[in-house]
Amino acid sequence: MEAFFIATALVALAEMGDKTQLLALVLAARFRKPWPIVLGILVATLVNHGLAGAVGAWVTTFAGPQLLRWLLGASFIAMALWMLIPDKLDAGQADHGLRWGVFGTTVMAFFLAEMGDKTQIATVMLAARYDSWLWVVTGSTLGMMLANAPVVWLGERITRKLPIRMVQSTAAVIFLVLGLLAILAPAG
Repeated sequence: MEAFFIATALVALAEMGDKTQLLALVLAARFRKPWPIVLGILVATLVNHGLAGAVGAWVTTFAGPQLLRWLLGASFIAMALWMLIPDKLDAGQADHGLRWGVFGTTVMAFFLAEMGDKTQIATVMLAARYDSWLWVVTGSTLGMMLANAPVVWLGERITRKLPIRMVQSTAAVIFLVLGLLAILAPAG
């Protein structure tokens, strides 16, 4: 359960102000159909983070405990630094694919936007760190939904009141602490 709770919290924090959260806002404003958008986010996240979790679990099969510890520590510290760089939505990211309807457009846009994104990489790292691929993917998916579903339903009102910079800084500190713990913890 630790993997589930940490994945949920870290991904929810990492998603604040992320380009996929901005994408959720754009889709909500454009289509004004929250249910297909939220379901599209869920499907895209399950597939994307499922693949990311599988990669993370696979990494543990060839990396020894010492190498894995250093890789994870360095990755978490890099993620802490990356959290401090604000994301921007690429121009036109929500404009392609309308022929698939609201749900299909959301699935495709979110899946593609998550490729190489902070939350996808965090899922890879967490799946490598914890011996529980299913709980990591379930937690990271819940974290994405906790961060994005309210944006779809409440839109801009949330983004005006939420101190995004503070949330990003908090997430950066958590990633930094996890990185240092991974490197400094005794092997075994």
